[in-house]
Amino acid sequence: MAKHVKKSDLPQKICVTCAKPFSWRKKWADVWEEVRYCSERCRRHRDTTAQ
Repeated sequence: MAKHVKKSDLPQKICVTCAKPFSWRKKWADVWEEVRYCSERCRRHRDTTAQ
């Protein structure tokens, strides 16, 4: 039987563009340390906001 993890128990980070918290996703499992943006939209707009 599969293990279930509550979303509240997943690691979180703060997006450097919009400053909102976002949770770990399975597709980021191998690169979680490098993830800085919550979405593709924030990644594209990184240059227009102060970092």
